[in-house]
Amino acid sequence: MVTPVEGPCPCDSGLTYADCCEPLHDGRAGAETAERLMRSRYAAYAVGRTDHVFRTWHPRTRPADVEPTPGLRWTGLTVLAAEAGGADDAEGTVEFEAAYETAEGPGTLHERSRFVRRGPRWVYVDGDEP
Repeated sequence: MVTPVEGPCPCDSGLTYADCCEPLHDGRAGAETAERLMRSRYAAYAVGRTDHVFRTWHPRTRPADVEPTPGLRWTGLTVLAAEAGGADDAEGTVEFEAAYETAEGPGTLHERSRFVRRGPRWVYVDGDEP
């Protein structure tokens, strides 16, 4: 289910959703960096735009289905580090913590995500816990 977003973007960029991740989610813009793509993917999970998550996952590692986990609500993102992944790079890594809440209580996902360029676009390859 897509959640309407008014106000700040869930990716914690400080911009509004309309000026930040919404253009990426709608396909009107592309991510310039691996970190930007990671932030847009987090925001996509937060607002239910799994179509964006699917489109930005490398086809070799993408699951058949990227449906959200029922009852899980994403509540905050902290980027801890970004290595490479710039406008002139072919690959990059972004380490982050994403806070969430479930019926069982709050939790945190800590991941180092790997990204590569496929043509002009960044795509998510995989991630692991540091």
